[in-house]
Amino acid sequence: MKRKATYRLQATRREMLYVHDEFDHSLMLVEMEGEPIQYEVGVAGEFVSRRSVTFHDRIRGTGTVMGYTITTFKDGAICSRYDGKRDGTTRITTGKWKIYKGTGKLAGISGEGTFTVRTGEKEREAIMEVEGDYDL
Repeated sequence: MKRKATYRLQATRREMLYVHDEFDHSLMLVEMEGEPIQYEVGVAGEFVSRRSVTFHDRIRGTGTVMGYTITTFKDGAICSRYDGKRDGTTRITTGKWKIYKGTGKLAGISGEGTFTVRTGEKEREAIMEVEGDYDL
């Protein structure tokens, strides 16, 4: 089954260290909470919460991202891992995600797809669009 959703993400914690091997090389660990802007209720019911933890390795704003997310619904949750790349010029991150675990009504789910993250209007805000295919 093909699905699409859009989420508003808010950074709730961010830790950054500079590597000092070249100008503006940093490592960051970012925790974000999210809420849907646009999504269709599925078999697990209404949205409850979304939390992600992302590791960034950037030089001048460009670099790789990888992380984990847990999205919880009324009757189940999915755990996903994702990898991507951020373009420092456009400030857009694109990548791929894959489900590694489901609980409740989503036990046994599999799925993968793509995501795009853009900077939001507020401080520490981002807008994420996800799409992919799921099998349950």
